[in-house]
Amino acid sequence: MYADDFLLEKLTLREADGALRSLKLSAAQIDFCSNDYLGLANQSLLGQLPALPQGATGSRLLSGNHPIHEKAEALIAQFHQVPAAVLFNSGYDANLGLLSAIAQKEDTILYDVLSHASIRDGIRLSRAQSFAFPHQDLSALEERLKKTSGRIFVVTESVFSMDGDMAPLHDMVQLCESHGAHLVVDEAHALGVIGEKGEGLVQHLGLADKVFARIVTFGKAAGVHGAAVLGSKRLASFLVNFARSLVYSTALSPHAVAAILRAYEVFPLLYEGREKLKNDIDVFRSAPLPFEKINSLTPIQGVKVGGNLAAQQLAARCQAKNLDVRPILYPTVPKGTERIRIILHAFNAPAELKLLLEVLTGPYPFSK
Repeated sequence: MYADDFLLEKLTLREADGALRSLKLSAAQIDFCSNDYLGLANQSLLGQLPALPQGATGSRLLSGNHPIHEKAEALIAQFHQVPAAVLFNSGYDANLGLLSAIAQKEDTILYDVLSHASIRDGIRLSRAQSFAFPHQDLSALEERLKKTSGRIFVVTESVFSMDGDMAPLHDMVQLCESHGAHLVVDEAHALGVIGEKGEGLVQHLGLADKVFARIVTFGKAAGVHGAAVLGSKRLASFLVNFARSLVYSTALSPHAVAAILRAYEVFPLLYEGREKLKNDIDVFRSAPLPFEKINSLTPIQGVKVGGNLAAQQLAARCQAKNLDVRPILYPTVPKGTERIRIILHAFNAPAELKLLLEVLTGPYPFSK
């Protein structure tokens, strides 16, 4: 056996915190866990896809560019009211490629402290200096903007992945405009859900021409795989030249891109699903529960229990009732805000939501 004892220390510390992760297969339970908000991951809802190659055979700059990539980018750009879109293999790759490429050594990146790990990693890979501002704290952001010179990028999620709250984009746009900063918005959890056609929060608020770049990811409400960066044609050209996660990655397969296209064709037709989500969100938010609920108007709901063990116990109670609910533990969320993260879906039946609320009501064998 290879002598890899040097890995043991950090694993042991994580186990002592009750936060050691392992891979598990999803059981055939009622889904209150996945990001499949609209049920599009069930391929039957997308219909039969055309016969296309399963592999791209190379990067987009070599052998991997197929007509369907360019067709998809044109349709996505049109849907999102921007001049151009560039496909990436995942939302993680998109954030990594965009943020590491656009910011130079003399630049500054300001980002919401609860931004996704892919945003943080993209910032680290850039050579720019960076500062986090407290979550949704625009006064703190403004103070930092006043102290910062040179080219500035402000980065936020439109819907935050753990708390489900929405960024105050109108105010952020005004701050960026008044200080000459460039706003970047990750729409991963807004695509398909927010807006009349599922176009996301930026367009829903009429800010499509006020944002430097948007990231839309397709592994959530779109039910498929991949991502795109939205912006100007100049930004698209810049990414094709300098975004390393694009330049040096085998492209999405034409078959995968066909699934993305189909999801965009379906989005505008899913009005009833989005309306059902709004109703279920109201039901969940109005239910009396013995825990602090996160303040969210999106399908990302949940209750904070405090402590990894308590979150694991509450999730286990739900799972024992055939409810697929997962604990979110420190260090994924700050210590003291450990929770179970509940995702509501357009396909969850009223009886399933009723059962979930009954289980969450208790009683519990552990302190809250």
